Amino acid sequence: MPNYIFKEVWSPLKLIGVRFYRDDDNNLWVKMWSKQRRRVG
Repeated sequence: MPNYIFKEVWSPLKLIGVRFYRDDDNNLWVKMWSKQRRRVG
């Protein structure tokens, strides 16, 4: 698995535990509660 550098993107969903991240290639990832990050777009 390659190494990624993530930056968290703020959204109102963060209040309920859904977090969005951008990697170094500007792809969007989502992390829901305590599950693993998965790529969205």
